[in-house]
Amino acid sequence: MSTLYLTEQLSVVKKDGETLVVHIPGNADKGIEKRAVRVPLIKVDQVVVHGDVTLTAPALQMLMQQRIEVCFTDYFGRFVGRLTPEFSKNSLVRLAQHRTHNDPPRALDLAKKFVAGKLSNGRTMLLRANRKLGDAEMEKAIGALKNVLDKVDASTVENALGTRAQATELNPAVGVVNDLLGLEGAGSAMYFGVFGKLLKGAPNGEGWNFVGRAKRPPTDPINALLSYGYTILMHKVQAAIGIVGLDPFVGYLHSSQYGKPALALDLMEEFRPVIVDSVVITVINNGVLQANDFMAEAGTFRMTDAARRRFLEKFEERMQTEIEHPTFHYKATYQRCIELQVRLLAKTLTGEIGAYPPFLVR
Repeated sequence: MSTLYLTEQLSVVKKDGETLVVHIPGNADKGIEKRAVRVPLIKVDQVVVHGDVTLTAPALQMLMQQRIEVCFTDYFGRFVGRLTPEFSKNSLVRLAQHRTHNDPPRALDLAKKFVAGKLSNGRTMLLRANRKLGDAEMEKAIGALKNVLDKVDASTVENALGTRAQATELNPAVGVVNDLLGLEGAGSAMYFGVFGKLLKGAPNGEGWNFVGRAKRPPTDPINALLSYGYTILMHKVQAAIGIVGLDPFVGYLHSSQYGKPALALDLMEEFRPVIVDSVVITVINNGVLQANDFMAEAGTFRMTDAARRRFLEKFEERMQTEIEHPTFHYKATYQRCIELQVRLLAKTLTGEIGAYPPFLVR
């Protein structure tokens, strides 16, 4: 199963039995005829609505009955809100989640695993690429990332805060990871400092003006793709968290603040390089997207509608790609792997397993 992306503006989605029917309006001036696309519900596990798209009440009710989440974004892909089925009845796992949040050593241990997963997978991608490139600067970044990973592994509550007494006076999920967040930021800067070399037209993503990560706003097309991809990935992770029954707003690496899906941001870290970054490299290097597929507006960039559809197609292809799960050692899609990682976290929180194993690729 996969995500249904509704991107055609002014479309209307109706229910017909166990099928969604997407009625897409035509455009007489452009010679485009209106049409209807049928999507069997059995093929869908999430719906993402972009901009001005209408879902009828019967369609929404059927989606909720089938426990299919609906995410809403505006025309530019910015998250607006979500409609979710009935929340999980497993309150015990959420109680364990909150207890761990208030236990500095356990909170730090989980935060370390999320950071290690992200930086290790990013380093693996550089190692793979550099077997062909043989680039000295990339080799240096790979070595520097190993040093950062060693520091992450050595992080403790004592060297993060000084004393355990201090930890009790702070929000533990914030206080014990201040230094860890600094290491994560340093490692990410090293990774993105050479990321442009992975793009066709290297060095430094020549022709795409990529010189490093810029989030708000994305100042070049590559950063626009990364930001958009990370937003879609967060929806995927948050949906998996809902399936398992955890609270998406109580995290360990990212601070738990009002309206911030901290746990979704935590769990998506180890999947950023292997899903989103990989898709960005693919669409650029294979010519799926060109520089003229982006529009500059007020110092930022966004994709055209047609480019967004092509990017989402490649994103879903990646989500449905099978890989051997590093813990269970059987084949699973990346989409399934995300849910498996959430379930491993839940078992760690309840004490069914001793330590959370991050998702690491080789």
